[in-house]
Amino acid sequence: MPTSTLSIIAEAGVNHNGDLIMARELVHAAADAGADVIKFQSFKAEDLVIATADSAPYQQRNTGQKNQLQLLRALELDFEAFSELAALCRKRKIEFLCTAFDATTLPNLIGLGMRSIKIASGELTNHPAIALAASHKLPILLSTGMATLAEVSDALSVIADAGPVPVTVLHCTSLYPAPLNSLNLHAITTLRKSFGLPVGYSDHSLGEFAAIAAVALGATVIEKHLTLSTKLPGPDHGASLDPAALKMMVGNLREISLAMGDGTKEPSSGESETAKLVRRSWHSKRELKVGHRLDDGDIALKRPADGLPPANSPSGRTLALGVGAGAPIRAEDLV
Repeated sequence: MPTSTLSIIAEAGVNHNGDLIMARELVHAAADAGADVIKFQSFKAEDLVIATADSAPYQQRNTGQKNQLQLLRALELDFEAFSELAALCRKRKIEFLCTAFDATTLPNLIGLGMRSIKIASGELTNHPAIALAASHKLPILLSTGMATLAEVSDALSVIADAGPVPVTVLHCTSLYPAPLNSLNLHAITTLRKSFGLPVGYSDHSLGEFAAIAAVALGATVIEKHLTLSTKLPGPDHGASLDPAALKMMVGNLREISLAMGDGTKEPSSGESETAKLVRRSWHSKRELKVGHRLDDGDIALKRPADGLPPANSPSGRTLALGVGAGAPIRAEDLV
């Protein structure tokens, strides 16, 4: 039976609220839930946004903070914090990942043991940063929230120009929480067919059902926000799962991923034995002697499938061996 190859990322993001102690608790929660990866975000607010920039509508709604710079300043962690978190991840045997919104910090984060690079949806059109990320030759997770298919294609071309780099494209809706009518999960299929690449899903909807549906559509990576409590103040807590809900989702996703299989239509382990018992084959209706020429009145299709298959009727054939009543008619029984 195929084994699950699904990768589940617990997106801590900025749900630590700028507090290293909370960030450490998020690592423990993700590891306890069985996630494969925990992901944070590294940025310096002043280098990311101008002083007068508005925060996104969902950020204003969730925090009341209209100024994006002020909002982000309160959510920063420094490199020393990420170094400590990476060490904790190694101890808890969960992969450390951090989106670098300043490409110059990426080498330092890679030095902490990152095995892949996440490009956020907001950076999809930042081709210089994408090119720099691709130059490190690590697998790339490319989020595509807010993007058109053409914009995704352009970003992939930038990555391809850097040389062969494994890429997984993540379908995403950049709303927090994302309403049902915005999810467009069939885009997972569109992305896979358009680019011939593995496709995952970065889920910002409430609950777990969209992530389960995404796996059923072939997603190989699921990213879901994790919070210590959905009641905490901050931009993303309300669209996140708490530790208990994440653990339940991880278990459910593992099961559905295993159930999806590899798509080959063939009997699974154990089905062949069942088939022998519930399929029919040709059997004799009564005791028949050597040399008897069989006709339709001598034979019947009955279970089990231990004789000639239904498509191969022995009617009109002559017995080379005698058979008892109810015995299967096999090829070696016939002249």
